[in-house]
Amino acid sequence: MCGRFSRHHKPDEIAERFDVELIDFDFDPRYNIAPSQISPVIAFQSQRKMMAAKWGLVPFWAKDPAIGNKLINARAETLAEKPSFKNALAKRRCLIPADGFYEWQKKSKGPSQPYYVRLNGGGLFAFAGLWEAWKNPEGGMLQTFTIITTEPNELIKTFHHRMAVILKPEDEGAWIDPENSVNDVLPLLKPYPAEGMEAYMVSRAINSPSTDNEALIERISAE
Repeated sequence: MCGRFSRHHKPDEIAERFDVELIDFDFDPRYNIAPSQISPVIAFQSQRKMMAAKWGLVPFWAKDPAIGNKLINARAETLAEKPSFKNALAKRRCLIPADGFYEWQKKSKGPSQPYYVRLNGGGLFAFAGLWEAWKNPEGGMLQTFTIITTEPNELIKTFHHRMAVILKPEDEGAWIDPENSVNDVLPLLKPYPAEGMEAYMVSRAINSPSTDNEALIERISAE
């Protein structure tokens, strides 16, 4: 699964990387993005656009937005079957800009050790995601997203039995293209090559969602 990620590149860098215009949304560099928090996503709505969305998908048919707390991730293997995801898979696919994420390695004794995982070189990438627009009883709109997961590559396998889908840059446009069918895009949901990634130990300060600073992604030798 993916439960925390970072997005510390500047807004203009993100806009340039994903070929979109900046939106009127103040998103500072983040080092500890957690479920229920707001982050920019890239989707196609007549053209490629950036928008602000809350992490935790709330399907358009939901009675209670609290369902989003259970839908922060979506399994690639069952997207087309699950009522919570199949409509968004067909019509509302998105990219979630990020530059790293966290995994925890269980220990035989003591607390789990967090690791920061990123692409070699630490550049921006995109998680494959789905988004929804939920209308509340008062008529307001809530935009939300979920991150898609798949089987792990050899690196992530040392931490967890699932990993977030990181799209190759050449596949990002195809993923959000509304002209592409579900059958066209499902093959894109595969593990990112392990040789293109690195992981290193970081402080357990990441465990607190209220902690958010650059020190969280600094490499440590041991705790």
